[in-house]
Amino acid sequence: MDKYKIEKNTVQETLMIPLYGRRLCSQQFPGLFQDKSAAELMDRIDYDFSELEKQSGGLMQGFGALEVAMRQNNLAFEVREYLQIHPKAAVINLGCGLDNTGRACDNGRCCIYNIDLPDVIELRQRLLPAGEREQNLALDLNRHEWMDAIPADPADGTILFAAGVFYYFTAQQVRRLVAAMAERFPAGRLVFDAAGKTAVRLMRKTWIKQARIKEVGAYFSVKNAKAELEPWSPLLSVSSRRYMQGYQKLEGPGVKPIHRLLAKIADGPLHLQIVRAEFREGS
Repeated sequence: MDKYKIEKNTVQETLMIPLYGRRLCSQQFPGLFQDKSAAELMDRIDYDFSELEKQSGGLMQGFGALEVAMRQNNLAFEVREYLQIHPKAAVINLGCGLDNTGRACDNGRCCIYNIDLPDVIELRQRLLPAGEREQNLALDLNRHEWMDAIPADPADGTILFAAGVFYYFTAQQVRRLVAAMAERFPAGRLVFDAAGKTAVRLMRKTWIKQARIKEVGAYFSVKNAKAELEPWSPLLSVSSRRYMQGYQKLEGPGVKPIHRLLAKIADGPLHLQIVRAEFREGS
């Protein structure tokens, strides 16, 4: 089988670090997270993972993988909870990359939409072609016409989620996007991960720089989600939960006291969080 080559300094390369992180976390913390598809996808990609492999034994690299895993677990929890109330909802993965959360949450009745830029969807189509009740859509999130491709039936519901996406948008872009989604998807829910300014600055100086990725930056940050985001639209009801320990306990094989200490720092001073925005129906 021919492997798909990933070029350096491209948007597609940004998919490799979270992909590797999901496999690493499956290996190091098997009691918390399992993603068999990550290893399978890595075997089908022509990319030099050696630098990531060299760093994989380090404390911060392991904790970074743990962050990736907890984020996916948290977002999956939110999707599954929404589907319990709206089993026929549209499940929309914003900036999907090679993430399989939609399929992992599939209840057999929902419809799944994976949205990303054309070069990312090209890769996804090769490696994760759309299944039943699923579409891979090559669309730009900042061009709000993508919403026209999604049914908006309040009775069925809409759950949108974004994993590691909004950091690369400006605050104004996120504000416009969230306000537009609130208008378009009444009775829907948006969930995404966010962090404070210090954490976002660290992101810019660490893995983005180490990966020599030139086409992206990191801009958007959140400290108090309700206070900062709820004024964006009268249709929003915003809440948040701690990212690392707000959904489940950090315990099991591979989890050490130092990981719990770092998690407290991440959830505390660095303000890592999962933001939930409920979209009210307009009058």
